[in-house]
Amino acid sequence: MPVPRRFDRRPPERDTTRINDRIRVPEVRLVGEDGKQIGVIKTSDALAYAQERDLDLVEVAPDARPPVCRVLDYSKYKYEQAQKLKAARKHQQQITIREIKFRPKIAQNDYDTKKGHVRRFLLGRDRVKVTIMFRGREVTHPERGTALLDRLAEELSEVGVVEQSPLQDGRNMTMMLAPSKAVLAGEVEGAKEPDAASKEPDSNGHRSSRRDRARENGTGEAEAVDVTAEAASEAIEPPSERIESPSERIEPTEAASEPTEAASAASEAASAPSDAAS
Repeated sequence: MPVPRRFDRRPPERDTTRINDRIRVPEVRLVGEDGKQIGVIKTSDALAYAQERDLDLVEVAPDARPPVCRVLDYSKYKYEQAQKLKAARKHQQQITIREIKFRPKIAQNDYDTKKGHVRRFLLGRDRVKVTIMFRGREVTHPERGTALLDRLAEELSEVGVVEQSPLQDGRNMTMMLAPSKAVLAGEVEGAKEPDAASKEPDSNGHRSSRRDRARENGTGEAEAVDVTAEAASEAIEPPSERIESPSERIEPTEAASEPTEAASAASEAASAPSDAAS
């Protein structure tokens, strides 16, 4: 729940368009509901003209002399303006700028990792600002930073283009990369696709998920679910080799009886000399 602003003394937002009785000028240039100009008449006559047609008198050009007013349905006019503004926002493309920082003496593994990040950002249709940070006396060798940026741009030429060439600003050197035309067209593998493409409407107009489509086709995630179920059943069910038969359980007893027979034979052999002596 949002916290109310107790000390917000700003007045509430108000529609500044003057309509009907809010028009205070003595005369106006009137435009009819069909778009035809009626001429300059008194404001009271223009208001009566609009009321006869059950419409509103709206001031559309307040800076003109005299102001221009039009007869129309103001509620419908506001709705149409809101729809036009919504459509204009819908077609606007939001641009996101990412930033990756390098050092002139960056190791190869770190370079490969950060290059992978830059590639991922470009495939996501984002612009990337690559910055080389110089420290100490490194700033006296800007050619190292330029060479590093040129190498990065060359290795990522498939997914990105150089929008701004390397430019040094103090101890930093920056370069701007933008997605290539192939990425924007979706021709590169791994490029970001529109959200609407991930779901397709069915015959009833509902959008089905990827899992539902995979189950209908008998491929994809349905196969993965079957394999997972088989693996789980194998893990739960113990193998048959571990079950011991009754004969196997008796074998230890037989093996234990062998030392007993050997001991009885030894005792008989020991008792034989004693019998002979007697």
